[in-house]
Amino acid sequence: MSTENEGNEGTAVPSVPSVPSAPPVPAAAPEGTPQAGPPAPEAPPAPPADAPTAPIPMATHQESPEPSTAGHEPYPYAPPPSQQQQPPAGSAAWPPPPPAVPAYADGGSSPAWGAPVPSEPEPPRKRRANGLIAAVAVAALVAGGVGGALGYWAADSNDSSSSSGSTTVAASNSPKDFKREAGTVAGVAASALPSVVTIDAQSGDGEGGTGTGFVYDKEGHILTNNHVVASAADSGQLTATFSDGKKYDAEVVGRAQGYDVAVLKLNSPPEGLTPLALGDSDKVAVGDSTIAIGAPFGLSNTVTTGIISAKDRPVASGDGSSNKNSYMSALQTDASINPGNSGGPLLDAGGAVIGINSAIQSTSGGGVGQSQAGSIGLGFAIPVNQAKNVAEQLIKTGQPVYPVIGATVTMEEKTGGAVISDEGAAGTPAVTADGPAAKAGLKSGDVITKFNDTVVDSGPTLIGEIWTHKPGDRVTLTYERDGRTATAELTLGERKGDS
Repeated sequence: MSTENEGNEGTAVPSVPSVPSAPPVPAAAPEGTPQAGPPAPEAPPAPPADAPTAPIPMATHQESPEPSTAGHEPYPYAPPPSQQQQPPAGSAAWPPPPPAVPAYADGGSSPAWGAPVPSEPEPPRKRRANGLIAAVAVAALVAGGVGGALGYWAADSNDSSSSSGSTTVAASNSPKDFKREAGTVAGVAASALPSVVTIDAQSGDGEGGTGTGFVYDKEGHILTNNHVVASAADSGQLTATFSDGKKYDAEVVGRAQGYDVAVLKLNSPPEGLTPLALGDSDKVAVGDSTIAIGAPFGLSNTVTTGIISAKDRPVASGDGSSNKNSYMSALQTDASINPGNSGGPLLDAGGAVIGINSAIQSTSGGGVGQSQAGSIGLGFAIPVNQAKNVAEQLIKTGQPVYPVIGATVTMEEKTGGAVISDEGAAGTPAVTADGPAAKAGLKSGDVITKFNDTVVDSGPTLIGEIWTHKPGDRVTLTYERDGRTATAELTLGERKGDS
């Protein structure tokens, strides 16, 4: 699991060139065909009985008052009856053969009957092919958002290599007053983006990174991850840039390494700040829609979507610069989260914050550590209910307060529970004298298997569950000792500051 300090390509459908406003000039008539014949009789005379007859091709399309140029092939042009050239009555060439398919039709619908036939088909015109390539390139640019240089080159080469002719890409006309509904992803993003900032943290030695945060209150407090600002917390420079490009200096109000939460304060905050609404992470359900906003790999104001994949997921993550980890009982989402998204909001479908995007699962190295791996659909967010409690503590006192049971547990995973160690840090007792665990009768070697109704499979899982509560909360622990299962009730104690 890793924390970060701080892309779908569509298949383009070629656009069809517009139908020219004037009919194409018919090819020259074959030799022997009169250029101007006598007026056609009202009805052609019947051919002699021994004269060969030519089948009359049937039209394969229905006439439309206005041929469409978007998404359909244009109809071949046929001159009106009054302009058709007809041979003298009784000629064996009557009725005339069908016309050749116009060059702009690209082999479209079946030919219509009633126009002169060229002596031989015209070779394809190069400028038409170039025009089609340009149209395809432009469409790919719009649909996929990739290959900008290639698309521009294709369009430019068409302009420079063709002496005449052009290609028009049809575009639908959108109403000028079109507005997205508030409940759509576009509506939620438009409302939330002005309250999301890109954080640039530069340490005193010039190192740093990019992360995300969001407006917590109208006083200018910004909520983010601790690992986003840790490098510049003591000596360095922090700036917050809004979606409109305005940048403000900021300073750290307080940070909690264990929770991976930090609060910044904008220097000279602008008027009219709009805090993001906070939701209730306890009421989130698996399958609920999610929207993540952040600056993945420095790409500010990026919006991605997904769902809640799981709840209460035990996550231990490191910032890569120390041997201290953060623990959370996280919301898991498949919304795309990458380095730079950390500290940004995870929103529900209504636009309320339900979590702070904090970590992603990495396939490089497996386990705790720094990684620049991209999203594989496994992202984790601190539940906003927990983040809110921590933020209020930091704003009031500048330091975090952690609930504790007064016992040291091993950090090994897949042990079937949280095992109380033989001794604590620096040789201290594993069970603190007169602490909550000691008062409840717990001893070294006991294996805690449940915290209230949540199954505990390791030490990190237990810590993550404890930290979703507050000091003074009454909880029930289920544990195993010498093959026997027992329960104990205790009141959570507290620890101030990061140790």
